[in-house]
Amino acid sequence: MGLAISVGIETFAIDEEGYAYRRAEMDRLSAVLAKEGVTWRQPDDPVWRGPEGTPPFMRSHVGSFPYGYLRYLHRVVALVRSGGAVTPVSSQEELARDNDLVVEEAILLSSHLLCHSDYDGYFVPVDFDDPIFLFDEAGGGGARGGGAEVIGSSHGLLAELRRCAPAIGIRLEEDGSLSDAEAARVFELPQSAPFEIESVVWLTLHEACRASIATDCAIIFH
Repeated sequence: MGLAISVGIETFAIDEEGYAYRRAEMDRLSAVLAKEGVTWRQPDDPVWRGPEGTPPFMRSHVGSFPYGYLRYLHRVVALVRSGGAVTPVSSQEELARDNDLVVEEAILLSSHLLCHSDYDGYFVPVDFDDPIFLFDEAGGGGARGGGAEVIGSSHGLLAELRRCAPAIGIRLEEDGSLSDAEAARVFELPQSAPFEIESVVWLTLHEACRASIATDCAIIFH
């Protein structure tokens, strides 16, 4: 089992019943966000109708990976936010130890990535400062230890990714964008690279944010 990350509704991956469920989820999400003062609705189009019909603006990336991979990028984000030195993970014990810092940063309730569920939920292409916590909703996207549904901002997530990129050796342009050449280099990193796992997750999330903002579609963890 692993985490898949998609943008919009991919009809090739689900049957008619699955599409109806996802469309209803998007409408529910729009309604609950409206109660929080956030205006957004998943577009009826574009809808991605085939494996080759992936959202535009998405360069080569890994569409899914083991759930545990997220922990590596969580660690990087937490270290950058706290001003700590970012070094490659040398052992599972080190990863587990640094999880205490991840929790400390998450309970500040300001990180769109750290507060979000590791296995389901949504980021929407609306620029709001802090993640939105919906304590009265029964949908997906549980908070880290909080039991709420957490909705992140694609813009906020992208800002966090840009902030931590230099720490794992990803070179951004002066305007914060990722060049095609650098995206290709990161995608082709060998498994022996010091931050290979972190870079896999980073690139997937970055490309999802890019497509989400360009198409006004939600990022979906599933």
